[in-house]
Amino acid sequence: MSESTNKLVRIGITHGDFNGIGYEVIMKAFEDHAMLELCTPIVYGIHKAASNYRKLLQIQDFSFYGVQDAASAVKNHCNFINLTEIDVGLDPGKATPASGAWAVKALNTAMDDLENGLIDVLVTAPFHKSNVQSSEFTFPGHTEYLANRCKVNDYLMLLVSENLRVGTVTGHIPLHDVASKITVDLILSKLKVFSQSLLQDFGIRKPRLAVLGLNPHAGDGGLLGKEESAIIEPAIRKANEEGIMCYGPFSADGFFGNGTWKQFDGVLAMYHDQGLIPFKSIAFHQGVNFTAGLPIVRTSPDHGTAFDIVGKNIASPDSMREAIYMAIDIYRNRELYAEITSNPLEVAPRRERDRDRY
Repeated sequence: MSESTNKLVRIGITHGDFNGIGYEVIMKAFEDHAMLELCTPIVYGIHKAASNYRKLLQIQDFSFYGVQDAASAVKNHCNFINLTEIDVGLDPGKATPASGAWAVKALNTAMDDLENGLIDVLVTAPFHKSNVQSSEFTFPGHTEYLANRCKVNDYLMLLVSENLRVGTVTGHIPLHDVASKITVDLILSKLKVFSQSLLQDFGIRKPRLAVLGLNPHAGDGGLLGKEESAIIEPAIRKANEEGIMCYGPFSADGFFGNGTWKQFDGVLAMYHDQGLIPFKSIAFHQGVNFTAGLPIVRTSPDHGTAFDIVGKNIASPDSMREAIYMAIDIYRNRELYAEITSNPLEVAPRRERDRDRY
């Protein structure tokens, strides 16, 4: 087994919007000191904001460990890189220009360190999509920013829980634009990214994918729309011809309502809410947002800034904790996959669990 399997993964964590619940879920996640046995966290944020929330939430058995930079991070501590000493103007529960700007600053700084090899993976606390917009940040969300930063065209926003993985063909776009954006090539590219991610990131040897239709009842034989027969079905056929096991199109309501999703390793939805509403209904507190298809590993809780509950000490850290666990698992899965595929003739002893995954 490679040495990397046993090493502590260095996890960069951005604070997100400092007027949201980012600090609360980060601190609560690492109140469990056993987390530090799995990783070395480095939080990118603002010390005054972190201290404010620690006092507000009356979190006692936890403290950040200040470091100058990621290279100085130490084991067994929740390391903290302070982005500024200035008064940033905290306004808990509100999206302000300052909270948006410092969310982007944290993200850019963490990405710089990731690209320079100072951290291994990235976990992002949520920011608000409106107040991060500027001449320097014109992306609808983390996913699009990261794809642009990594110079990747074929990527996939993936929502993941223990036994449910949902990707979307279209992302953060208005609903009235969805039908015009869906093409055979776009669906095929998403299926390729999805299948490869299930193989290398999740250790599923022969993934089975389900594809949802666009229209009610998957078009009902053309009565309710032609996209299924003209676009989605040809994409499924092409994917199967290229060795990707995928099936559909399925009517979304019945597919999730009767539990058919349990028969598949992944589900490809046509648009954001078609996939995310059932996902969050099934696995909201354990769900993780993962950007598949990138050369880096990035995960995030599947919830937003939750401005309505900031400071009330009721935000659950479960999704943040799961995002951290998943980043570690994917990082190790990728290293294992790279080891296996780069030495196809070398048979090395490894645990039965690792052998069975490929």
